[in-house]
Amino acid sequence: MISGRDVSALDRPEVLQYLFHPRKEYRQTPPESGMDYFITVEKDVQIGARFFLWEPAEPHILFFHGNNEIVSDYDGVGPAYNHHGISFLVVDYRGYGQSGGQPTATSLLSDAHTIFRDIHRWLNEHNRTGPLLIMGRSLGSASALEVASIFQDEIAGLILESAFAGTVPLLNRLGVATDILGISEADGFANFGKIKTIGKPTLIIHGPHDDIIPLKDADILLANSGARTKELMLALGCGHNDILQRCGKTYFEVISRFAIRLKRARRRPSERTWFHSQHNPC
Repeated sequence: MISGRDVSALDRPEVLQYLFHPRKEYRQTPPESGMDYFITVEKDVQIGARFFLWEPAEPHILFFHGNNEIVSDYDGVGPAYNHHGISFLVVDYRGYGQSGGQPTATSLLSDAHTIFRDIHRWLNEHNRTGPLLIMGRSLGSASALEVASIFQDEIAGLILESAFAGTVPLLNRLGVATDILGISEADGFANFGKIKTIGKPTLIIHGPHDDIIPLKDADILLANSGARTKELMLALGCGHNDILQRCGKTYFEVISRFAIRLKRARRRPSERTWFHSQHNPC
């Protein structure tokens, strides 16, 4: 593993069939406001991404989606981010969308390194100077925390939506018999451990009625966060997959304020620490 985190114990069919739900994208045509981009992660394997670009000096979000989603599911979301002055860069996993290969836990983390380096280089080459935020939803929180824990000097902040803290509780809820397979937390993604090492401003978004990743996971991540500046948005009335649908207006406003604050903080490094908890009925 590039990161030194060995998650190969999860790379078995009894786990992968529950952890990943890949589906292909056959249209292969981006919407008018988007552009497709491909990242080579190993010989003959490319990962598909879709960029919804706004002004170069404004914030950029690199987004890792959930385990049952693909890039094109966010074709309506990208323009909404643009409306709020943010460039939105969403990436797939192996076997998803237009990407090659087959997903594994190991490649989920190692590919995140390659994806970040490639996109970071692309942004620099195109003189896109706005702050870069890393965001992960659900399973994508593992990729986001991996990137944020390794590349802190290159990012401005971290956003986690419906994120999990412990790997074993998540796998058990998904239907994996971790006790029979002999899988322990030491074999997992270590999300709650990685967030301890991340000092960048952090925004956590979670629905109290999430029956896949319960609210206590957000509490664990918040408590373990190494950031001096952090914010919790409780999307009241929401579960795991309906935050955007039920809380769209508030959702984008909160993320936009967070991103703008980070952009301003780059010009005023002495800006004081803040913690804020929001309860949004939506």
